[in-house]
Amino acid sequence: MQQNTTAAPPAPTAAATPAPPAQPPPRRGRVRPAGAAVALALGAALFAVGAVALTPDGATTAGPQAPAAAPGSLGALQARVTRLPKDAAGWAALGMAYVQQGRTTADPATYARAEQALRTSLAVQRADNTDAEIGMGALAAARHDFPTALDWALKATAGDPYSATAHGVLADAYTQSGRYDEAEAAVQTMTDLRPDAASLARASYAYELRGDTAGARDLMRRSLTAAATPGESAFARTVLASLALQDGDGRGALAEAQSGLRAAPRDPALLEARARAREALGEPGPALADYRAAAAVAPLPHLLLGLGELHQALGHPQEAEAQYTLLRAQDRIRATGTTPADTDAILFEADHGSPERAVTMAEEALRTRPFIAVQDAFAWALHRAGRDTEALEQADRALSLGTRNALYHYHRAAIHDALGHPRQARDDLAAALRQPGFHPLHAPAARALLQRIDTTG
Repeated sequence: MQQNTTAAPPAPTAAATPAPPAQPPPRRGRVRPAGAAVALALGAALFAVGAVALTPDGATTAGPQAPAAAPGSLGALQARVTRLPKDAAGWAALGMAYVQQGRTTADPATYARAEQALRTSLAVQRADNTDAEIGMGALAAARHDFPTALDWALKATAGDPYSATAHGVLADAYTQSGRYDEAEAAVQTMTDLRPDAASLARASYAYELRGDTAGARDLMRRSLTAAATPGESAFARTVLASLALQDGDGRGALAEAQSGLRAAPRDPALLEARARAREALGEPGPALADYRAAAAVAPLPHLLLGLGELHQALGHPQEAEAQYTLLRAQDRIRATGTTPADTDAILFEADHGSPERAVTMAEEALRTRPFIAVQDAFAWALHRAGRDTEALEQADRALSLGTRNALYHYHRAAIHDALGHPRQARDDLAAALRQPGFHPLHAPAARALLQRIDTTG
């Protein structure tokens, strides 16, 4: 079950932007007051690839669907290009809508439709087609092909250096490629160009990755205030809930999720946020119900994994296995293509399948995505495969930015323990347990390990 550090902000639309960022240490010394007094220096990371998706109108929810012909809906965009087949902007908007739908449904076929629409746009208008280039970058990122995403983002920013959306896609690609300083510069440019909800969300993520949850929370509240769409509001509430959990504030996390769900009751990310808050508060029954509701709306891997592991922790092996069976089926489909595994799949394989295969999956993912979440998953896979010396190197990299991720710290604690480093293991366990309910299976294991170290040390 992944936590928010890999999650992502609303993705850009062809017409408007949205999406999250990520990374490097906020360098206050480089702060420059942007149009709305936003100053940061960050690196960014795709606000979780696939974690948040934007519908054509910017909504993150996969819940209530817009009427088929509602403005901005897939139906309306399809009708537009049927009526105007030489409308490059229309094809680009349709392609981006498919990208957003694919992130919500985890259906690879949707990405094929996205590519077809975007390439049609590029065929209709070969030059100065920034919208389509942005769409191709977002599509490549959704497929976890970050080198290609970077290429398209560079084209888009070269063609239109004043496009905040293009700089957002560029920042995401740099972040997921482990090029944090460049990502930071791109987010700064995006914020300077347009200090809106999307750029503020990216700035927040940059602070979060550096472990500055107070700074991240401040920026995300500003993003919430600036939100212009239901999707941007839902995303901000989701992240605020996650930040509260990182600070050990289960009640605060629950309040944020509840606030968001009042406006978007079927938003899967908000349902997951409330589930995690309820886990932290020791309310597994309601948490289970929220996970079920979220997975019913969008059967994304991280939701299935969260639901399965909570069932397992509660002693429901058949229900847990049902979710794991779905995850294995999803990964078999992924493996037939060229998309590398996401971190959820790697962690699932390490814990519930073959650690050796998980190592291979992580190695493949790192080739195009040397991001801290992948390094953490690689570390855990190596540990589960008994390769702890190599695992520690990866775990150190995953935490090198200062990220306050409880799961990362637990992983490194287990590795230190296996290597006979009780003091270091204890430090990481203390960091992990600042968020007491960080994982239904690993949190109890962390408490048991800490007790053993304290007893025998």
